[in-house]
Amino acid sequence: MTKETLNYLKEKTTDLLNAPSCCKELREAANAWLEAIGTEDEAAKTAEYIAEIEEDIMPIDGLIAFAGSEMGKKVFGEAAKNILAHAEEIKKNGGKYCDCPACTACKAILDKKADILA
Repeated sequence: MTKETLNYLKEKTTDLLNAPSCCKELREAANAWLEAIGTEDEAAKTAEYIAEIEEDIMPIDGLIAFAGSEMGKKVFGEAAKNILAHAEEIKKNGGKYCDCPACTACKAILDKKADILA
């Protein structure tokens, strides 16, 4: 990975870690990757980090299904119908993923996946 790509990944990782919507597993993978930079474990931790991002980014259809479910209503409360409407608007406009801060950072990282894993 080039220095430019590494700096980009560090920046987006910071965005991800600052996102309240970042889940525990992804937060752990991000921190493990940051700790591995410059070590012999960097390549392996990078691959693990990317795999965790791919697992955790929320596809828009998943968000629509969740926000419209009983569990989504329990989690989101009164905001569930607004989240559902927003997710449907994202899909209507061609979006493929949730646009919360964590998913936005994940998408930015995945957009550079080839450069990151090169």
